[in-house]
Amino acid sequence: MIDHTGVTVSDFEKSKAFYLAALAPIGYTLVMELPASVTGHTDVAGFGEHGKPDFWISRGTPNQPPVHVAFRAETRQPVDAFHAAALTMGGRDNGGPGIRAHYHPNYYGAFVLDPDGHNIEVVCHCPA
Repeated sequence: MIDHTGVTVSDFEKSKAFYLAALAPIGYTLVMELPASVTGHTDVAGFGEHGKPDFWISRGTPNQPPVHVAFRAETRQPVDAFHAAALTMGGRDNGGPGIRAHYHPNYYGAFVLDPDGHNIEVVCHCPA
């Protein structure tokens, strides 16, 4: 089981605003933010649910190649809302909301490239 993951971003404040808006439809909030003076390395921000950060962004040189991270939604509506919010915040469409039957008949996902080109997805595995 994965406990947490994250990406490195070039513009920390821009990415923090992007993820705050894009992940809100799946119930994620900014749970924790720590400056370099605390981490001993760089500024970090943790997003998650119920007070537990499980997705982190770190200030620095973005990962190369960019990373793919997928978040699970319980229904299809948050998938649509994620995609719309991410585009509003400057994300680039990398696959609009829809069925990806090549994975399985109920795989409903949307893909957006974040400000650094990371492929961020929200997916629902449940029937409509």
